[in-house]
Amino acid sequence: MTSTMKVQRRAVAPAPEEWNLRVALAGCYRLFDHLGWTEMIYNHITVRVPGPEHHFLINPFGLHYSEVTASNLVKIGLDGRIIGPSDYPVNPAGFVIHSAIHAAVPEARCIMHTHTTAGMAIASSQRGLAPTNFYSASMVGAVAYHDFEGLTVRDDEKPRLVASLGNKRALILRNHGLLTHGPTIADAFNVLYRLQRACEVQIATSAIDEGIRISDEICADSYRLSFASPESPTAKMLYDAMMRLIDKKDPSYKN
Repeated sequence: MTSTMKVQRRAVAPAPEEWNLRVALAGCYRLFDHLGWTEMIYNHITVRVPGPEHHFLINPFGLHYSEVTASNLVKIGLDGRIIGPSDYPVNPAGFVIHSAIHAAVPEARCIMHTHTTAGMAIASSQRGLAPTNFYSASMVGAVAYHDFEGLTVRDDEKPRLVASLGNKRALILRNHGLLTHGPTIADAFNVLYRLQRACEVQIATSAIDEGIRISDEICADSYRLSFASPESPTAKMLYDAMMRLIDKKDPSYKN
């Protein structure tokens, strides 16, 4: 369930650990805006809040990613219930997908979901992601698929989403879009960046021909080298560099 009522602004300041996470997540929303990975007021990036409670942060429904700040992020439970005061509601379609994975996959502390044109195009194609470029080669062992069941607002789809994901780091939601997860924001971003680039290059290649298929052996080795560990030092370096760019562009997300 989700509330559509606006309530009083947050009266109690979050604990320092939660506030730091809010700043980091708000910065990620601004990065997605910078990269053009936005869909008006839709789609979501969620992060689990530290602590024994299974709470996570999500974007306020009704704001563009460029408007997200640390203070206006909404904290919700696995049932979509808003925790504490908030000026904004949340989108039911957001927490159905995210809560299913947060609840079932302990290492999925950050989940990202996009409707980019390239991602949706590959998700809507019969072939799916093809091992024909530098990025897709490393993604072969990391990607799962989930068949489209309509708008993701029904709880009964949750176990099927989790079953489709299995032990993969990325999920192509057929006819829908892309989803990735990781133990940190940086790691989830690293997987999504690779998957998004793989989709973009595949679409560009398809304008010429079907592409040169990369062997299973090379794909397996590429996957091993790219995803040997859930947490990647390279992923953090990449993400830190991108956040320095966002800080120069507009640091207001920290408010």
